[in-house]
Amino acid sequence: MNYTTIYKLLTFYAFVDIQDPQEQVQSHKQFCTDIGMKWRVYIGEEWISATVTWNAWQISAYKMFLSNNIYFKDISDIDIKATEVDDHQFDKMIVRYREEIVTLWKKVTSVQVQDSDKQITVDELKRIIDEQDEEWEILDMRNDYEWQLWHFKWAIPAWTINFREVQDLITKYKEKFKDKKVVMYCTWWIRCEKLSVLLKDEWVDNFYGLDGWVVKYTNVHNDGNREGNLYTFDGRVSCSIGDEKTHTSIAHCIYSDIPTDNCENCRYSPCNARIIASKKEYRKHYGFCSEECRTSAEEDMLIKNIDWDPIDYKSLRGLIKQDPTQKQAIKEKISNIIRKKTLHAEFKHKQSQKEKVLYKW
Repeated sequence: MNYTTIYKLLTFYAFVDIQDPQEQVQSHKQFCTDIGMKWRVYIGEEWISATVTWNAWQISAYKMFLSNNIYFKDISDIDIKATEVDDHQFDKMIVRYREEIVTLWKKVTSVQVQDSDKQITVDELKRIIDEQDEEWEILDMRNDYEWQLWHFKWAIPAWTINFREVQDLITKYKEKFKDKKVVMYCTWWIRCEKLSVLLKDEWVDNFYGLDGWVVKYTNVHNDGNREGNLYTFDGRVSCSIGDEKTHTSIAHCIYSDIPTDNCENCRYSPCNARIIASKKEYRKHYGFCSEECRTSAEEDMLIKNIDWDPIDYKSLRGLIKQDPTQKQAIKEKISNIIRKKTLHAEFKHKQSQKEKVLYKW
């Protein structure tokens, strides 16, 4: 067989009752090390989830590996959810145990998921959007910053910073959508599937998931029903969807309000807020999301290294640990650098942009 160097990115998961998760972690880690795959995978008692980049021969090998595993042999739609990429999207391999697939402090079984699972097809969602069907509401279950970057037309944000808040919002969902049918979606289907179990426990039966989630829709339908750039949990971060006829930008830079599809993280480590910012403005503000983060960075020097900044802040902090007498001199050096680099930067936000609910019903 003639394998060419074509890389694909695959995101998949499955709710499955795993009796020996630690053993599965080790077998996955060994197999992926042997064939040189780069990816991020988590395995627990209730699930497996993974984002993988691979070339053609690795695809064949990994599918065979899954097909011979009693837990993972029946994962559906692997091919249709794959996306071609230029190269590996991870610089290393991470295979770890995680107790919950998404944190709600409540585990679910595969039987519970199957019993509560109601889905509509991507074709049906397309019809709902195209016809603006008023019988339906579209609920985006991702975090706010993901919704700002990309969402389906007419979608309503879930009003969450993280998924743990969803349990407290179920009563509001029930009231707001009591006279509607609701299709909910997320980048993966993980959140929605777990939410389906919680809703069933509350005797709610008017919520539906999207078969194949966002990834399947984007691979099947190239239309204008998806607005913006899709947030991804790999090296791409912000992925353009569609082509010149169907792609639109809906996000705006937090510094200047200009349209941009670029995502970054605040360089002040204790903040690390995911922000939407043009590359030019991000560098102009030295990677800080707010006046507060810039000021705090001068004080405690907790600044993340980045490729376009030659200063190695991690090493400087290491020098202080080795010789505390150097702290004041290094602190003054870093403070002078920050002030010089941000001399012409005006921060729109005075406080950290970490975990702030931006949209409310």
